Amino acid sequence: MDIKVDENKSSANYRPSKDVYYWNIAKETAERGTCLSVKGGAVIVRDDQIIATGYIGAPRGTMDCFQRGVCMRRQLGIPSGQRYEICRSVHAEQNALLNAARAGVSVLGSSVYLYFVKRQPDGSVKFVNAQPCFMCKKMLINSGIKRFVGNLENGNLKEFSVEAWAQEWKEHDMLDDKYVYDNKYTKEEIDSFKKLEK
Repeated sequence: MDIKVDENKSSANYRPSKDVYYWNIAKETAERGTCLSVKGGAVIVRDDQIIATGYIGAPRGTMDCFQRGVCMRRQLGIPSGQRYEICRSVHAEQNALLNAARAGVSVLGSSVYLYFVKRQPDGSVKFVNAQPCFMCKKMLINSGIKRFVGNLENGNLKEFSVEAWAQEWKEHDMLDDKYVYDNKYTKEEIDSFKKLEK
């Protein structure tokens, strides 16, 4: 189901919906991110309470790409969406799940809200269809998350049933997934970023 993000609230609808509210918190969480390529923030909500947040960033106590001044993946010529193990950052959804685990909080039956955008060389951001990568999707399924809400390219939100993802993978191969993470940069975008790095 698509959810419209309406910045112009009428007097009859003066507050954002709960979905937009939690997604906006995920958007603010993303500001803590340390990835040079993307901004991403995740919020896990159960029973109308935030139980964990996470953003795209290097593991605790390690140097991130901003501190190093270079994206290791771009430096090695690794295409976006591939070879996740060769990255300094942990994905926002993963960090939110890890933060819940560190606090000893169950995520069973929860919703995950993901704000995800591509950074642009001029400092702006570009909306993309926020979808978990295969690793994150597997973690969301296995952790008992019920619902996923992420932004679309047009800035609105889309709701997904995590149970439906599992059912789809039961009936078809995960590689046939209709909704996949796609953060591919054009050669021009990559070249522009390389000029900004050390």
